[in-house]
Amino acid sequence: MNLLYCLRHAETVHAKKLAVIDGETRYTYAEFGVRSRQGASFLLGTCGLQRGERVAALLLNRAEYLESYFACHVAGLPIVPLNIRWGIEDFVFSLNDSETSAIVVDERFAPLIPALRERCPSIRHFLFAGDGPTPAGASSFAEGLAQAGPLLDIVEPDADDVAGLFYTSGTTGGPKAAMLTHANLYANAVHVMMDAIPRVDVYLHAAPMFHLADVTNLYQTTFRGTTHVFQRAFDPEGFMQCVQGHCANAAVLVPTMVNMLVNHPKFDDYDLTSLQVVLYGASPMPLALLDVAMRKLPNCGFIQGYGMTETSPIITVLTIEDHRTKWPVDKANPLLSAGRPVMGVEVRIVDDFDRDVPLGQPGEILARGANRMKGYWRRDTVNAEVLRGGWMHTGDMGAMDELGFVYVMDRKKDMIKPGGENVFSPEVEAMIMTHPAVLETAVIGVPDEKWGEAIRAVVVVRPGMELSDSELIRYCRERMTHFKCPTSVVFLDALPKGGTGKVLKTALRVK
Repeated sequence: MNLLYCLRHAETVHAKKLAVIDGETRYTYAEFGVRSRQGASFLLGTCGLQRGERVAALLLNRAEYLESYFACHVAGLPIVPLNIRWGIEDFVFSLNDSETSAIVVDERFAPLIPALRERCPSIRHFLFAGDGPTPAGASSFAEGLAQAGPLLDIVEPDADDVAGLFYTSGTTGGPKAAMLTHANLYANAVHVMMDAIPRVDVYLHAAPMFHLADVTNLYQTTFRGTTHVFQRAFDPEGFMQCVQGHCANAAVLVPTMVNMLVNHPKFDDYDLTSLQVVLYGASPMPLALLDVAMRKLPNCGFIQGYGMTETSPIITVLTIEDHRTKWPVDKANPLLSAGRPVMGVEVRIVDDFDRDVPLGQPGEILARGANRMKGYWRRDTVNAEVLRGGWMHTGDMGAMDELGFVYVMDRKKDMIKPGGENVFSPEVEAMIMTHPAVLETAVIGVPDEKWGEAIRAVVVVRPGMELSDSELIRYCRERMTHFKCPTSVVFLDALPKGGTGKVLKTALRVK
């Protein structure tokens, strides 16, 4: 099976079901199948691309993004979705690294065309898939699709063929692209359908469509004949308008989005009762925030997904049932966990020598399954390290309990060591979030002459409330072991965030 099977199944079994609602644009799954083959014909025929060449997508959420994914899959062209929060240098690096031949942009990113043409020599085609007139030097994606006949000579992809290059956040040497195959992405969509995510009628693309958190749902909802609705970019009131206006049943929201939503002053003005499922992940959800969200959305089931780009992405899930279970008070609360390994994925917790550690003991989280990436694009040395033994070495620290729940503690690189003690920032952040004046927070390590490293809390205070650094430090020291408490506090108007809304701690460390 491959991703073309998702499309064929949808247009066969759900032919008359509405596939897309995007403003005034509406079409069925039968029509979507035709449009996908027309898009493939346009890319291979009119544009003259050859199978295996890369096509980048730099778009806000819209129907054309969905079409780009499947047109590329039908044509045998690996798609390269780009992070919409990047700056020009990361765009240029990734496009040159992938040797992209064509790029699809909308009106938000069309102004970058002259710079990309000058600095990215491999790009031969700039395709415009946005609102308004097609800019100079670009071709209209919509016109090209409309004028092309559906591709008839479709080459069935092998399971191991690369379906997309998905770039991770930039670190040393620039971003790295995870090569995800048809088998990887298909497998993870099936994993979550079997084990975690119920079927819904209307899915709202609120998380950015370049990110794997949304991509796995893109495939499983298409397979199931779910209607796709699009919010260009997340804002809490716009999200509520979309849910109410389209009776949306499900969406992916990272914890910062959930926080913005449930604390929005107009939250009670909207009817959100159609919302059946909120999938969250990308960073830990503080228990205090989860309690508020479950109380304010009583008809909604919550699912946590833990994973990474390199695993297509889901490794573990905390199911709706897990969220609603009354767990024994004398044991660790699974609501603080990332759930259990999803069906089809194995997880181990190991020490620095890849030896399994006892249950309950911290170590690095390893995962394997059909969803594990083929490797990083042109990074053979790194691949040998992170994929050794056939397991994806996630770089995350965690522990597993006797019920199989995995507790993600921190990134290895983010773990703070004051005086040689191991402190996991999510634990400290969860405590700080219980303070009534705190809207959001991030905890980082900073150099300290005496202890080697000290704990700093970066805090955003709720509008209309006040909080001092001494008050917050005292609050933590009354409730936590002292070496886990922040010794300094920085107040900001907002935390820096990436394309998914995940807090960028690397940016905080240089402030």
